[in-house]
Amino acid sequence: MDAAEIRWNEQARAKILDDSDRVLREAVLAVAGAHGGGSSDDAFAELNARLKDRFIDYEPGPDLRKYADAIAAGEIAGPSE
Repeated sequence: MDAAEIRWNEQARAKILDDSDRVLREAVLAVAGAHGGGSSDDAFAELNARLKDRFIDYEPGPDLRKYADAIAAGEIAGPSE
C-alpha cells in the first residue's frame, strides 16, 4: 500500500467536515450573541480564541474575517432561544 492511499473514507470525510462546520457555526453564533455591535477586530479575536484549540494546525483564514465583519455589521443574529 502506498502512503498516499492512507486516508479517511468518504463517509468519515463527510462527518469530519460536518463536525467542523458545526463547531464554526456554534462559535460564530455565540460571538454574535455576545459581541453583536462590537468591532470586527474584537469579533475576529473572539472567534480565534474559541476556535484555535478545536482544530489541529488551526490558522484563521478569510472566512473568519468574513464572519467577524458580518457580526460587527449586525448581519448575524446570536443563537436562537
